[in-house]
Amino acid sequence: MEWTRLSYSKNQVNKAGDVLISPGKSPSDISNAIDILTNWRSSHSFPLHTFAVRLKRISKQVDTSALVTRRLKRASSILNKLKRDQTSKMKMSRMQDVGGCRSVLPSILKVNKLVKIYEKSRGLKHKLANKKDYIQNPKQDGYRSFHLVYKYYSDKNKEYDGLLVEIQIRTNLQHYWATAVETVDHFTRQAIKSNEGEKEWMDFFKLVSSAFANMENMPIVPGTPTDKSELRKRIQALAKQLKVVKKMNEWAKIHKIIEKFEEGTKDKFDFYLLNLDLTTKELQISAYKRSQEEFANSEYSRLEERMFKNKEDRDIVLVSADTTRELKKAYPNYFLDTKEFISKLSEYFKETI
Repeated sequence: MEWTRLSYSKNQVNKAGDVLISPGKSPSDISNAIDILTNWRSSHSFPLHTFAVRLKRISKQVDTSALVTRRLKRASSILNKLKRDQTSKMKMSRMQDVGGCRSVLPSILKVNKLVKIYEKSRGLKHKLANKKDYIQNPKQDGYRSFHLVYKYYSDKNKEYDGLLVEIQIRTNLQHYWATAVETVDHFTRQAIKSNEGEKEWMDFFKLVSSAFANMENMPIVPGTPTDKSELRKRIQALAKQLKVVKKMNEWAKIHKIIEKFEEGTKDKFDFYLLNLDLTTKELQISAYKRSQEEFANSEYSRLEERMFKNKEDRDIVLVSADTTRELKKAYPNYFLDTKEFISKLSEYFKETI
């Protein structure tokens, strides 16, 4: 298949990002900037594919149940990140996670094993650009995962040289926490993931992250109780105040899914376009074969552009998954499914909340 080639300079990419986060720009300037963003994002597809294939192969060697997916960052997330990081002069061409792949493993032991394989890798043409251990050093908001950022280099496809791809490695427990945060964001119109949520919800997830860290015998979130009894009491109080379990169970019931493909056919799909209407809670899923990746990318961009122009309240993303079952496990937040999170929380309390 033909892969998207980058048609613009870094300077043009950065200027496009500036246009899209600046008020008062003309419709033609915005449309042109969206075209540049779309091309720049799509140009990460080939490097991302290269990293994802290797990540999947190695992850399955570590544990056959490993869940490996990849995605191109949502345009809304790109722009929100540019707006948030204006003080640090973040530029679009330097963004590290436009192309991202993730491996979810059953235990800390397996995560550490996979990380060590990457850290000991020799002979890679790609350059390790950044490394963040948010498991040993959890973020203030409670986020825990291991991140590796690589600069892509190749002898054959030099036009992609220098593009950044992020690899995330996390446990199932860390994954349940992260996707539960996004589900709450979807339903309550918050941005907990970006540290812009209601204090009670942000405190709840920060405390639960420490509880989950205790379950994995890992460092807890800075500023949360070191006394396990006190930690449990504070989580129970917030869970009751916010009616966490009741709300999460209700959200799952009002969710409607429309699949624009025939599940169970002999066709093998590799990419799924998830289009969640945040007003009606309706999720539309379109599936594509590997040979249709470029078309899937163009549909992704078309729907996002329409969303921006019409000011639609949607969350749209193009992701990879081997099966619809893996899709739902990898992105439960789009299915408004928090049952695994609730199960682990109940397990932590050792009783139904």
